[in-house]
Amino acid sequence: MKTRCIPLMVGMLALAGSAIAADGQWQALPETAPAPSDNPTTEAKVTLGKMLFFDPRFSSTGSISCFSCHNVTEGGDDHRPTSIGVHGQVGGRNAPTVWNAAFNSAQFWDGRAPSLEEQAKGPPVNAIEMGMKDLDATVGRIKKIPGYQAHFEAAFGKGDVVNMDNAAKAIAAYERTLITPNSAYDRYVKGDKKAMTEQQVRGMDTFAKTGCTACHSGPAFNGSQNMPMGQGFFMKFPTFPGSVYDTQYRLLEDQGRAAVTNKPEDKQMYRVQTLRNLAYTAPYFHNGSLKSLDEAVKVMAKTQLNKDLKDDEVKDIVAFLDALNGEFPKQTLPQLPPTPGDLITEN
Repeated sequence: MKTRCIPLMVGMLALAGSAIAADGQWQALPETAPAPSDNPTTEAKVTLGKMLFFDPRFSSTGSISCFSCHNVTEGGDDHRPTSIGVHGQVGGRNAPTVWNAAFNSAQFWDGRAPSLEEQAKGPPVNAIEMGMKDLDATVGRIKKIPGYQAHFEAAFGKGDVVNMDNAAKAIAAYERTLITPNSAYDRYVKGDKKAMTEQQVRGMDTFAKTGCTACHSGPAFNGSQNMPMGQGFFMKFPTFPGSVYDTQYRLLEDQGRAAVTNKPEDKQMYRVQTLRNLAYTAPYFHNGSLKSLDEAVKVMAKTQLNKDLKDDEVKDIVAFLDALNGEFPKQTLPQLPPTPGDLITEN
């Protein structure tokens, strides 16, 4: 993956925002997510993936599942500044929402996974998150649960199909169903001009004129829809360091993408996050340091655009962001296969 930035960004922010608004490039969220050719979405895969997503036996203690940090009965995150894993260990970054993650061009804050499939392999072997020794041990745990064999065969055919690649494909297939379309904004850009309030429409215009669309564009407001999957869309945060917010919200403590690439130019570079359903995903930023969406808008304007927004401008933009709250598909708990008595051995 190669870090992406916007050439001459500072001088073109306002122009980019105005162009998007003027050219009618506001885009509604698709109701289905694209799937890679080597992992087409099927009902059997989604069923299996949902089971694995909710199954805490993926973790060394049998206590942490994907759902633990990505609550799909609400905002797709855990509302903690940073997440808690096995043995009560605390991670270093805020859990990003899993809703609409299928539209990210890379996964994780630092973009280290090019796809949902690769992302699914990360948490199980993270010492803080799920704490498994390696991926072989992770899938070995699943193999010891006899009830899973039939579900893997339904999804991937007969034979030796209980493996980590297929488990990751199934989880990714389920996550591609986690789409929240038909927000007030989506209905508005499709032609229903009464779907958004006057304040939300005003906020939409302010959002563009301020320059926010230079990064937060596309259907999910997380970068260009033309960005190839796996390449990632990254931006330096803060782009304009030196404000009081650097210290107040500890913005310079995390190395960002540089922690993965070891490249100085990637310091404080992060994948551009989706702006959909922000009302459901507090606290905000990579370290979860902000509880208020109003404050987050002010901080972003100052640190990314070097602009001091007026209170009414902030309120209008927040009103627009509320228009991005979509419809959540109904979630039901899966029935998991029973646990053999000798499976979980770690306390």
